[in-house]
Amino acid sequence: MTETSFATLNSKNEASENRLRPLTFSDFTGQAKTLERLQIMVGAAKERHEALNHILLSGPPGLGKTTLAHIVGNEMGSHVHVTSGPVIEKAADLAGLLTNLEEGDVLFIDEIHRLPKTVEEYLFSAMEDFCIDIMIDQGPNARSVRINVPRFTLLGATTRSGLLSAPLRTRFTLQTRLDYYTKEELAKIVLRSAHLLDIAMDEAGALEIASRSRGTPRIANNLILFARDFAQQRGNAIITQEMARQALQILDIDENGLNELDKRILFVLANNFQGKPTGLHTLSIAVGEEPDTLSEVHEPFLIQEGYLQRTPQGRQLTPKGWQVLKMQSHLQNWFEY
Repeated sequence: MTETSFATLNSKNEASENRLRPLTFSDFTGQAKTLERLQIMVGAAKERHEALNHILLSGPPGLGKTTLAHIVGNEMGSHVHVTSGPVIEKAADLAGLLTNLEEGDVLFIDEIHRLPKTVEEYLFSAMEDFCIDIMIDQGPNARSVRINVPRFTLLGATTRSGLLSAPLRTRFTLQTRLDYYTKEELAKIVLRSAHLLDIAMDEAGALEIASRSRGTPRIANNLILFARDFAQQRGNAIITQEMARQALQILDIDENGLNELDKRILFVLANNFQGKPTGLHTLSIAVGEEPDTLSEVHEPFLIQEGYLQRTPQGRQLTPKGWQVLKMQSHLQNWFEY
């Protein structure tokens, strides 16, 4: 495939993702508490004709933090500038971003907990006093230059709020956490996405996909696309409950939303370690996956759903974890040890 073809494909994928993003609070499903808080702040700021106060969104990936940032900007009639913590490596990078803002703009920093500490300290004065002090030159010729920036809104998003320093965290007027979605909420999102993508789907098919999406809209939207391809190749291009079930069986996603690695984690804890507490690094070696992947991607869902618990001695199966393993009588055929 040529470079031009790749560029065209990437632009189509981005266009597809943007089509699925709600643009207003009324189009957004779920996260009722967070939505109410944001609506109150946005409504008050618009009445006062002021920039919105700073906001911190936290929670697992794929729950809509970026989407809410764009909705806030759209509701405020402001431009949203998007960046991420790892991209801002030095103070000059931050200065360039801030000086390009206009009055009332929203600066959205994803994974804000990954900002370098030296850069993070420059944000303090920018958030409170809307100015930054930059050092010019070094040694005897060094001098500090103060740069004023427009009144802006910093909207930070993080999957690990505990890694944020206390001085930075306390400078956000609103700190709100996004939680996993219910099956009913996800079913509404699935039907909306299917409509926007011109995919034929009935309510039972939407509920089947929603129940296996781990409470995460991003996962649900990905499963919709695979189910569409499956229905097109193996069915009549309509995603029914049975068609969705067959499609997700191919992906090894069961009715509880557990994928192949989730089940491998549970199986290894039960089979290799007899359900005893097991350290993260030992478990990662046993399942053949990096510790960060287990702790950040798989464990939150397994713990949230009650299949796994963290103890001072390590990870341990819960009674519910044992129960789901007993129901998976064919589990041992899936893995080779």
